[in-house]
Amino acid sequence: MKTKESALKILEILRGEIYSDKIIVDYRMNKADFSRTRKQPFGDMLLFMFNFLRKSLPIEIDNFVNFINLSKVSFKIQNFTKSAFVQKRRKINPDVFKHLSEIIIKNTYIPSNLSIKRFNGLRILAVDGSKITLPFTQELKLFFGESKNQYETSIVQAMSSVLYDVLNHLAIDSVLENIKTGERDLALKHKSHWKQNDLIIYDRGYPSYDFKYEHIKAGIDYLIRVKKNHSKLVSSFVGSKKRTQIVDIKPQEKHIFTGKEYDKNTKIRVRLVRVDLPNGEVEVLMTSLLDSQIYPASMFKELYFLRWGVETFYDELKNKLKVEFFTGYSKITIQQDFFCAIFISNLQSVIVNGLEEEMKVMNENTKLDYKINTNLSYGFLKNRILELLIKEAPLESVFKELENLFLRNTIPIRKNRNNKREVGKYNKRIRPRVLKNQKDAI
Repeated sequence: MKTKESALKILEILRGEIYSDKIIVDYRMNKADFSRTRKQPFGDMLLFMFNFLRKSLPIEIDNFVNFINLSKVSFKIQNFTKSAFVQKRRKINPDVFKHLSEIIIKNTYIPSNLSIKRFNGLRILAVDGSKITLPFTQELKLFFGESKNQYETSIVQAMSSVLYDVLNHLAIDSVLENIKTGERDLALKHKSHWKQNDLIIYDRGYPSYDFKYEHIKAGIDYLIRVKKNHSKLVSSFVGSKKRTQIVDIKPQEKHIFTGKEYDKNTKIRVRLVRVDLPNGEVEVLMTSLLDSQIYPASMFKELYFLRWGVETFYDELKNKLKVEFFTGYSKITIQQDFFCAIFISNLQSVIVNGLEEEMKVMNENTKLDYKINTNLSYGFLKNRILELLIKEAPLESVFKELENLFLRNTIPIRKNRNNKREVGKYNKRIRPRVLKNQKDAI
């Protein structure tokens, strides 16, 4: 199946699901909710929340109603007010957006979709956590917790974690929990989405014996960056100047074994890989990929660099999709907005991935390779996302219009660029939300 065919098929499935009776039964908060025909049905509520709600709600509602009523669909929207929306959204389970994302994932990773990118036959996933700043309310403070900013001022924040396919640009799973929840605990919440032939890449905050044991038990490969003083074995490896070495590790002496499936003598065989950076620094990677014939040491620098894709995803989420511009102050509103943003990101990736063949043709006669401008692509989706997902709208013509807009607005890929990282740069001042040369698109 070609990339564009896959994208159109996924959009057709989403269209059918959004207005189905089953989605109402499965994702309403109470059995009596949406049980009668109302002026704001379940599907219309979802459509409205998809449409990048970043301005004042009355303005967004006016824009939404006018767009729908002027479009070529049989139904019209009347009496859609801010009060009606606020009351109705309380009846929608935030997990509906995770469900819609799972539809995208399920229908992307199918045997007939030959466009799925892999690395040496492996699906390359990365996990990372990030703090999400929330409105300061007592409800949110009690549920998500609080922390302090650089001015020692209390702020309400949640901790998010995402399992992200860095080659296909899809968020496989996402969670939003209390700020005090550890990154390893959050990462293990993604276990139900692990698949055979997955390789999961982690940064330095994740290595522990128990964490690696969970992966080995599940038959899932991992690649983790570790500190040079992570253990005596790692320190010895760094001092040896070897490129790679296979070692056996055991739990630390102070490890608690209550309820564990292993004891103090249970060994895990891991491979250490040395990566020398251009600035003279040394990084150490720990992995379950033991076969040096299939996975030579020389490939790991490129492989670990792929983890940068999940960092880029968080940049999109916060600075382009503006996920922290929440549309309400309750726990359910925060969860709806967060998981809705993840769904929109996945939908955008489906459309961009569908243009892969066209991009290859465009890049044949250019000095540099080009890619879709992500920031502008979200701006072009405003309102058009409604036409993509309204069942009566002509899907192929809408997709074609977006295709032309995306392809006319590309940016060059400049490889091997290196901006020096300034540690502590923002300790004394407020961090900019967007880069100075990036204008808002939504």
